[in-house]
Amino acid sequence: MAQSGANGGRRGRTEWDVVVVGAGLAGLACAHDLLADGLSVRVLEAGDRVGGRMRTDRVDGCVVDRGFQVFNTAYPQVRRRLRLRNLRLRAFTPGFLVHTGNRRLRFADPTRAPGAALRGVAEGLAGPRDLAALAALTTWDALAPAALTARRRDTGTRRALRAAGFTDGFVERFFRPFLSAVFLEEDLETSARFFHLVWRSMARGTICLPADGIGAVPELLAAALPPGTVALEEPVTALTGDGVTVEGERTVTARAVAVAAGPATTARLLPGLALPPYRTVTTYHHVAPRSPLREPTLVTDTRRRFLNTCVLTELHPHHAPRGHALVATSVLGGDTPGRERAVREALADCYETDTADWDRLTARTVEQALPAMPAGMPLSRRTRLGGGRYVCGDHRATGSVQGALASGARAAREIAADLAHR
Repeated sequence: MAQSGANGGRRGRTEWDVVVVGAGLAGLACAHDLLADGLSVRVLEAGDRVGGRMRTDRVDGCVVDRGFQVFNTAYPQVRRRLRLRNLRLRAFTPGFLVHTGNRRLRFADPTRAPGAALRGVAEGLAGPRDLAALAALTTWDALAPAALTARRRDTGTRRALRAAGFTDGFVERFFRPFLSAVFLEEDLETSARFFHLVWRSMARGTICLPADGIGAVPELLAAALPPGTVALEEPVTALTGDGVTVEGERTVTARAVAVAAGPATTARLLPGLALPPYRTVTTYHHVAPRSPLREPTLVTDTRRRFLNTCVLTELHPHHAPRGHALVATSVLGGDTPGRERAVREALADCYETDTADWDRLTARTVEQALPAMPAGMPLSRRTRLGGGRYVCGDHRATGSVQGALASGARAAREIAADLAHR
């Protein structure tokens, strides 16, 4: 049995205060906080590594994340739990490029780079009305307390943008392509309260990628746990009255169980629990003989042929063999027949280069990448189910790194409070 860190010393123990099922961000945060409260904790992970959907693989000399993922330094839970310098972060260019079908237009945050933002007006990306609305929106979201934003009356994001004074043309050129990649839906039906929290984090933080890929984030969290806390390749098959059953019919006894697994496993272990629908995304990785864009910048597409694309080796050159470029491009849905060819054609148009000599490295489909977050959704749900059972994950908060970590923290608080009274 593989285990995280030097875990062998605690393998024989079968009774714990808390068993956490799943070593994704929510499960790791929950374990951290429970241990800080003096409780004994065992994290059981079915996979061979921690991280859940936040995972990085090595493929033919390339560093490949499971789906295109970025890391925001402004999330409160991130700043509380991680020493960011240990991730060796490199930042994407502030703003992004919008491909309109015949040219690329640069978006710049008017609160950070007003000169570049005004050039966007001259190029036709935005009019004066849209630029003024964007500056007002960004300033409010950056400075207003998060609790005030969370209490705002909710509606869909598209309706909220119209109410904020943006023209429909600007929403289609700018917000819809960009937010489709954030929310994994194209109609901007996602909760406006969640949008404002996301926009706040972007205005206050920096969008980065760790040197070793996104999987370095959960690995860093796991490394801070005491040896023996996490057991890998230990799939939980059922919850029992006094703990869990692990594959092979071995029983692990616990006073409380927190299910912090992916949606499929959560639904199997907690069949009565209502889960939201999930969004699917596919990310294509291509290896090119040269970089098609000499800057680490996200590119969106107003024609909806892809969500976004980026030359990852402009951030971290070692993510591909020397002399090659690694390009990541995400699309909604799965890897259907002919789709990669259509994406390659779109990239040739977007980057204004011949992509015939690009090698397809991987096509990674994440079927349960993000929970749907419609208007009216609660930003945090209780984790206590009763009978010593708890559940946490981004589906109990918001579909983000912050949401997953915050849900794990809430589960730990509720478990610790309950066990203190037993």
